[in-house]
Amino acid sequence: MTLPALPLFFRLDGRPVILIGAGEAAEAKRRLLERAGAVVVGESDGAALAIVVDDDAAVARLKARGVLVNAVDRPELCDFTLPAIVDRAPVIVAIGTGGASAGLAAALRQRLEAMLPARLGRLAEALHAARGAWRARYPEAGERRRAIGAALAAGGALDPLLDHGDAPDAGPSRAGGAAGIVTLRLRSADPDDLTLREARALANADRVTHRAGVSPAILDRARADAVRIECAAPPLDAAPGLTVDVEML
Repeated sequence: MTLPALPLFFRLDGRPVILIGAGEAAEAKRRLLERAGAVVVGESDGAALAIVVDDDAAVARLKARGVLVNAVDRPELCDFTLPAIVDRAPVIVAIGTGGASAGLAAALRQRLEAMLPARLGRLAEALHAARGAWRARYPEAGERRRAIGAALAAGGALDPLLDHGDAPDAGPSRAGGAAGIVTLRLRSADPDDLTLREARALANADRVTHRAGVSPAILDRARADAVRIECAAPPLDAAPGLTVDVEML
C-alpha cells in the first residue's frame, strides 16, 4: 500500500518560513512556527516553506517559485499538511489525516496526551546518555537492539508509558525489570475508577500485597501470573521485582 504522504520532521530553528494571511487561523500558525524556532517572513522573502490562509492566488505564486505550501483548510492545494502534535521534547508525536479531518487528529492527540507521561522526554534523554553503556554491555548490534526493545516493551524496565521520574536510569543495569514497592491507597472498589498510574502499576506488578477489603475486581487488573498476598500491613522490604501494595481507604 502506498503512503498518502511521507511524514517528516523539519528543523526550523533560525530558518525563514513564509506566512500569509490574517485572523485567528494565521495567528495560530504563527505561534506554532515561532515555537519551532522559525523566522516568520513575508511573501517577498526567500524561504522553502510557506503557510497561506485564504489566498489561493498567493498559493499559486509561491508554488510557481518552487516553494512548498500549506494552504490552511484547503488540503487539495497543500504540498504538506501540519499534524496535531503531542510534545514530550525531544519526543514528538505527530498525528496526521492528510487533511481529511482535523477534528479526528485533535481527538487522537487528546487521547495520547493522557497516555504519555509528562516526563517521557527525560527517558529519551537518558537513553541517549546511556548509549555507551548499552554498547559496552551488548557489543553485537542485534543483541543490543533486542535488549533495548525488551526493556521498552509493555511491562519492561523502561516501559515508556510509565513515569520513570526526573532523572531516570536508562542503562542496561535496569534491563532485568522494574523493582521496589508502589503503594496504592484507593477510595473506590470499582476498577474503572483507577487512575492511569494505578492501572499501569497493577498491570506491571510481579506481586500484589493487599488488605482484606480490596475487591477481587481491583486485583484482577494485575497480570494473571502476578502473586497475590493478603496481609495485615504493608510490606517492609521490597522483594525482587515490582511489588504493588493496595489498601482501601
